[in-house]
Amino acid sequence: MTTEALTETLPRLAGWGFDCAELPLESPDDWNPAAVGKVLDATGVAPAAVVAVMSDGRNLVRADPITARTTQDYLRRCVDAAHAVGAPVVAGPVYAPVGRTWRMDRNARTAAYEEWRANIAPVVAYATRAGIRIAVEPLNRYETSLLNTVTQTLDALEGLPEDAIGIALDTYHQNIEEHSLPQAVRAAAGRIAHVQVCANDRGAPGADHLDWPGFLSALRAAEYRGALCIESFTAHNDAIAVAASVWRPLARSQDALATDGLGFLRRTLAAD
Repeated sequence: MTTEALTETLPRLAGWGFDCAELPLESPDDWNPAAVGKVLDATGVAPAAVVAVMSDGRNLVRADPITARTTQDYLRRCVDAAHAVGAPVVAGPVYAPVGRTWRMDRNARTAAYEEWRANIAPVVAYATRAGIRIAVEPLNRYETSLLNTVTQTLDALEGLPEDAIGIALDTYHQNIEEHSLPQAVRAAAGRIAHVQVCANDRGAPGADHLDWPGFLSALRAAEYRGALCIESFTAHNDAIAVAASVWRPLARSQDALATDGLGFLRRTLAAD
């Protein structure tokens, strides 16, 4: 994601009727916050979140001091970008690289959560001063062994300030790890900082078997007032396809995935 890509994409999203967009920041200099802020203002698309990309080498758990410091520095740069464009949240699996898994007994898990809390705390303090909330995303079992469920994430968040750091729900991961989507929302109520939505196969919301009315009703009951961001990936980009295990098209086109998902969400919310 670059300044040029956002300059081309954001007007299209506005034309389709999207209210907001996530802004991934894989490397701190990928896009220019001042330039992107002008495009956001011109299109009326709100910045829902800056999304942190936890690639190899970014780690706050079982990490040596240098790795922990460089990861903290990267997350601070995400906070800076969010502050510059007016995004309220920095979201993502801000604990370990996506795809990193290891076995833990109860004691090892407790120690891992303690280490993560100690390493994320300076970032949380920095974000608080900037008026940004951190949203921690649990991932499915194939992408991490640290935080898979809402319950685990709440355990890891214990003792960290609720107004400064919360949970990022993602229907793709919750469909794999939770007993039900509404139950996961109810468990996270009061701590939901960001929500990503897609079909069970990462396609368009609604083109699947998920309990969307129950999920959206649970979000309303939890008094969540933030964005619903459609997160999907393309099979046409080699790096993304391999990282997200997207081996086939998920809709008749990426544009159709976006617009069909938006239409479904608006209709379902209106009927609730």
